[in-house]
Amino acid sequence: MSFWKPDVTDIHRQQKRIISGVAIAFSVTACSITPAGISSQLKTNQLTSKLHAIQVPQQTLTSQVNTQSQSSAKVENLTFSIPVTFEGKTVDRVQPSNNEKVIALSIDDGPWPNTTLKMLEILQQNDVKATFFLVGQALQANPTIAKQVVAQGHAIGNHTWHHWYRRMDEATAKSEIERTNELIYKTTGVKTTLFRPPGGVLNNGLAAYAKSQKYAVVMWSQTSADTDPRAKSEVFVKNVLRDAKPGSIVLMHDGGGDRQRTVQALPEIISGLKQQGYRFVTVPELLEMQK
Repeated sequence: MSFWKPDVTDIHRQQKRIISGVAIAFSVTACSITPAGISSQLKTNQLTSKLHAIQVPQQTLTSQVNTQSQSSAKVENLTFSIPVTFEGKTVDRVQPSNNEKVIALSIDDGPWPNTTLKMLEILQQNDVKATFFLVGQALQANPTIAKQVVAQGHAIGNHTWHHWYRRMDEATAKSEIERTNELIYKTTGVKTTLFRPPGGVLNNGLAAYAKSQKYAVVMWSQTSADTDPRAKSEVFVKNVLRDAKPGSIVLMHDGGGDRQRTVQALPEIISGLKQQGYRFVTVPELLEMQK
């Protein structure tokens, strides 16, 4: 009984063909899917490459807080300081040099769920920077929104912890202001000497304490009147555009209630002021422009 013996030369030829075929297959497969036999290290490298290639939609960036921006915002330890001439003073408008058409949008009572995020998106789309006066309790409830405010380049001011109007002794006034400032710094890394009394009340002890600590008590020279429960958003737009003057500080709100009408009015306010030739600045920037 005899057995077939393969020719050695044929075996070598077959081996070459197999090796060549595997090499081609591996080359093609590597461009699309990682084969099961590839080492875990190669899989990890490919996964890392894919993660780096992911593009985050712009809408996601404007509606959520970017973690890296949050970190850098706190590390930078921003300080919204004021010129010496405004320390311990009340200001509602600035007379800019050369009567330049600059205006500051100020937004009170937040950060607030939904409303503040929508306003931030509108401001970003229009390349406008504003000044947000934060309430301590609202900040405590919505810290990530406050971080986004800072990450997008807006200024921050202090609007007390409880937003009380009543008269306070010095200890209570101190607590209302300093407790809020401490949380602003702890949350965002920002130090601010901008203070706005709730309701614009100047005689209940808050403004007196703020002035004793060299805060600038920032009021406003014109209001959108967006706290009027009966007014439509068109009225807010009309109020701002009618009363605009160089160096004005505009009052609006993102918290303290349903501010959807303010959100609706904001794009028209911005476009209308731009058509009038105004450039938008933050309150700290405006104070630096006093002639």
